[in-house]
Amino acid sequence: MTSSRTATRKRRRPARSDWQFPLLTDLGMDPKKQKLLVIIVSAMGVLAAAFALVAFVNSLGQYTPEQRTGAAIVQADAALPEIYHSWASPKLFDPIAERAKDRTPLTDKEVFGQKTLTGEKKLTLKLAGSKLDTDCSAAVWGQELLDLVADAECSQAARGVYTTPDGRYVGQYTLLNLRDGKAASELVESLKTLYRGGWARPVGSGKTAFPAGAHTEGGGYALGHYVGLVWIGRADGADPTPKDDFVSLSLTLRGAEKAVYRRVVSVTGPAS
Repeated sequence: MTSSRTATRKRRRPARSDWQFPLLTDLGMDPKKQKLLVIIVSAMGVLAAAFALVAFVNSLGQYTPEQRTGAAIVQADAALPEIYHSWASPKLFDPIAERAKDRTPLTDKEVFGQKTLTGEKKLTLKLAGSKLDTDCSAAVWGQELLDLVADAECSQAARGVYTTPDGRYVGQYTLLNLRDGKAASELVESLKTLYRGGWARPVGSGKTAFPAGAHTEGGGYALGHYVGLVWIGRADGADPTPKDDFVSLSLTLRGAEKAVYRRVVSVTGPAS
């Protein structure tokens, strides 16, 4: 009799539920309510994750190239190079790889004293305006570029804007006076990715300015402890055609670099 009662008692004992948690059971919550609570909490977790994912995707869609490079927001009327190339410093400029060996500050007359630059195919560029800043942050924009220029101990920024006599082309040359050749090389190399979010500030206005949304092209050149930035485009902002020789235009604009060549001679002496 006793064993029969024991067997009956065992059959009547309910199986332990998978949704039964000791803590909730101690609080007096039955398995059904515990299961419902787990489902609700799980659903809320899924929804929270979904909202987080949507917010993340939306943020990617609103994250501009300028923001990715930590740059300041570009104004609607700003023009930026669509193409950028960089060149390392030739050995010719090794004598002025350190600013300590080239202490005399640049002057506006030294860099932009030549009012007309002449190139091949009778191409000429006339100086329309220039500016020399001892605060380099006034000559460039974009937070990462500003940081790089500051780290490079930039002491001067000379900018000159040029136009062709027929008004078809606009070009700007910027010369940065940095600490040494290593800093100059790092800057022109970094601009391979930063140029869309940081560049030279335009010094021209009106007919000497790059139009909003214009197609322009840029180049960075390490010249010992200096960096030269070339910026060229059509005055009407249109894309270049086969008739537009941007290579010759860029080489002509680099005539402003003669000041740096003279610096090398002042250190090494004239060639014998």
